[in-house]
Amino acid sequence: MAIAILSHQELREYHFGSGHPFHGDRFDIFLQFLKKRLPEDDNYHLLKADWATEEDLLLICQKEYIDFTKSYYYAANLGLSYAGQFSRFQSGDNLPFGRPGRVEEAARLIVGQAKAACHLVQGGEFKKVVSLGGGLHHARPAYGEGFCLYNDVAFSGLYLMQEYGLERILILDTDAHAGNGTSEYFYEEPRVLFIDLHQDPMTLYPGTGFVDQIGSGRGRGFTINIPLPPYAGYDSYKLVFESIVEPVTREFSPQIIIRNGGSDPHFADQLTNLGLPVKGFRMIGEKVREMAKVCDGKAMDLIASGYNQEVLPYGWLALIAGLGGIDLEVEEPEPAPQRFNTDASSLAGTERVVEAVKNQLKDYWSCLS
Repeated sequence: MAIAILSHQELREYHFGSGHPFHGDRFDIFLQFLKKRLPEDDNYHLLKADWATEEDLLLICQKEYIDFTKSYYYAANLGLSYAGQFSRFQSGDNLPFGRPGRVEEAARLIVGQAKAACHLVQGGEFKKVVSLGGGLHHARPAYGEGFCLYNDVAFSGLYLMQEYGLERILILDTDAHAGNGTSEYFYEEPRVLFIDLHQDPMTLYPGTGFVDQIGSGRGRGFTINIPLPPYAGYDSYKLVFESIVEPVTREFSPQIIIRNGGSDPHFADQLTNLGLPVKGFRMIGEKVREMAKVCDGKAMDLIASGYNQEVLPYGWLALIAGLGGIDLEVEEPEPAPQRFNTDASSLAGTERVVEAVKNQLKDYWSCLS
């Protein structure tokens, strides 16, 4: 069965200005690459969604935050100043470099795509839906950070519980950065199992996502952080999936899987220090596809990150090909440096992380005891 890919030409407006690490042209670059490498036909269908409504945004954000964000970025796009307190609502990395695109409008579109993805999967039109631009996992209810304004990952989980009554949702975050915003939304929520693979927060923004952060109250044990050592690559990711992610998923038996993350765990990414090759992204997609068999194949994939635009289309396509079971070889855009040909330098550190995670969570998951 073909997968759905949600995209829109207006996603290019998610652009913080020249010189900022997040460029809106990533979406055009990827779609051109996708269409050149893979015909639509029976592989995928490109669809569009509507923008999120004010009511949709209020599911995840405080109104005062929405009002400021809308007004500030509208003025910035016009080259005007806005008198509000930027630092109260947004971090410095969300400050535009020069004149940005219509960032807030594009952020609402991304939440709208998440809403459409929920309906497409739960309505039975598609088993698997990809939202390009999704995965804005640093945004919090009243604070935007990490290039993220509105958290579409959190919206997806909350909307599926509210509109469809789901009681077991797996959110799998494979972005190189810890999903601190998503974690905050669900830290006390036992209906959402949040598993987060990311670079050691001692070495990378946002500085959260440690092994002992496992949720609280009724949600204790339903947050699983797996901080990987710098340069962790294919073998490390394979070990983590086989030792923790897959067995816990089987035990939790989710009704849907929501995965987010783009190409920034790649060894050539310009903002991170992990070691995943392109074939590792295909493996992640394949693992999610296999794991989704416990929930009748239902999966949503939210893809936006990556800070090497030469690598980005290869990593994104490999994720999608793996998720969709598409027979397509996606090669490395350039030969890997010698140190990334094996995972030997980081695998021992990853093994220690796996043991630490098991020790933290063995009382909550029988498969980890």
